[in-house]
Amino acid sequence: MQLLIVTGMSGSGKSSVMDVMEDIGYYCIDNIPPKLITRFVDLCRKSETGINKIAVAVDIRTGDMFAEIFRALQSLKDETDVEVKVLFIEASDEVLIKRYKETRRKHPLDEKFNGNLHAAIKYEWNQLAQLREIADFYIETSDLSANQLKEQVKEIFLDRRSDSMTIKVMSFGFKYGVSTESDLVFDVRCLPNPYYIDELRSHTGCEACVRDYVMSFEQSQKLLEKLTDLIDYLIPLYVHEGKSQLVIAFGCTGGKHRSITFAELMAKHLTENNYKVQKYHRDITKDKKF
Repeated sequence: MQLLIVTGMSGSGKSSVMDVMEDIGYYCIDNIPPKLITRFVDLCRKSETGINKIAVAVDIRTGDMFAEIFRALQSLKDETDVEVKVLFIEASDEVLIKRYKETRRKHPLDEKFNGNLHAAIKYEWNQLAQLREIADFYIETSDLSANQLKEQVKEIFLDRRSDSMTIKVMSFGFKYGVSTESDLVFDVRCLPNPYYIDELRSHTGCEACVRDYVMSFEQSQKLLEKLTDLIDYLIPLYVHEGKSQLVIAFGCTGGKHRSITFAELMAKHLTENNYKVQKYHRDITKDKKF
């Protein structure tokens, strides 16, 4: 099991970091009391869903309970089946003060120091200093945009940057409405329709007989080639921009033959290129006779 403890200064960007960790497959919990971390790890061990990558955010918001983090860390590092890492996020005092003023958010220690932001930040630094010294990873966010911070996190925790994005390839029928969740929509109604072939009408693009028919035409082969080239070009651009999910939709009239054929072939191509791919045929059961 991999456990990442995300900590650091309030206002430094921990929430953005947790968003990225969730996108790349970690089970994330924000602001957990340190004393509960070991108990939560035990629950994950026993989970039937197989949770083995966890990120928890721990910081000064837990108040007096924060001191328990060191005891929790020691206990977890004694566990042979848990790999524990600490990521510390910080920014300069000037940047933190500017961020709080721009967002008009209150510092977690605002009441303790009667609204004195400088005093609150100084106190927080003192409380976190020891944890900073034992951190495995460290990111200084003073000069980073939100996207730049996310990119740095991905570079640390991903073997391949493309792992940060899930690609959903779907099919749909235009007669049931255009897919509204899609980022890219391709209309394949320009291709010969298997619906008009009696022996193919009751089959779908998930079956070889329909796929073979659709792809037996030169225009189908050429269209797939061009769309594949386009999508291969676009995906790295979406990854670079920090997109966590890309939905590619193929539409035909009823959503059962041509669109499914193209969705299946595109999903196969992307899977072979080691992308995380989900398939979804929205209208495959519409009008089905049971």
